[in-house]
Formats: sequence, structure tokens, C-alpha cells
Amino acid sequence: MAKKILIVDDALFMRMMIKNILTKNGYEVVAEAENGLKAIEKYQQTNPDLVIMDITMPELNGIEAVRRIKKINKDAKIIMCSAMGQRSMVFESLQAGARDFILKPFQAERVLDAVKKATYS
Repeated sequence: MAKKILIVDDALFMRMMIKNILTKNGYEVVAEAENGLKAIEKYQQTNPDLVIMDITMPELNGIEAVRRIKKINKDAKIIMCSAMGQRSMVFESLQAGARDFILKPFQAERVLDAVKKATYS
């Protein structure tokens, strides 16, 4: 059975890119969210195996969303997405409980590698 994944990014184009990479490789995208607040709501509704979350979003950023999701489920598996200039935020998101990060623009191989590592660890 395909792993269930929640994609969180405020940019529809980015969500579509990630979804395309994942579905072509046998993963099931169970939900999408455009900010951290919706991410928490969708997480509770769908109970995904993995969350791929952007760091910088309106209403609630990815780092705070990771903290809140980890309070709901300490074993939640989350991969962060970031642009090149956000190294300190990547470090902060890892401290908050994220397992890995992928840099934008996305490279399909890197996305798939991070997903495999996160879902099988």
C-alpha cells in the first residue's frame, strides 16, 4: 500500500510539483494545506504517514506547525521544505522535530530519497 502523505505549502505550484513527483512514484497524497493552521487540521483529519511542510507560510509558519503536530503525535514524521537562504530556519525546524529538509527548487531524486528515509525509519 502507498504511504499517505500530507503536502503543506502556501504556493499551489509547489504543492502540485511535489504531488506530481510523489504520485508518479506510488505515493498517495491524502491532503494538501496552504498554511500551518490548515496543516494541523488536515493532519488530524487524515492521519498521514508523512508530512512535507514549507517553512515560510501565512497565518502559522511551518516551524510552529511542526511543534503543534508533534504535540498531537510525538511520532509524526515531517520533512521541511525551504529556499536556499533559510539555513537557520531549517536548523530550528529540525530542533522542533522535523526529520529532514529539502531545498527549493525541488529535485525529484532528493524528494524521493527524503521520503524513503523518513517513512522507513
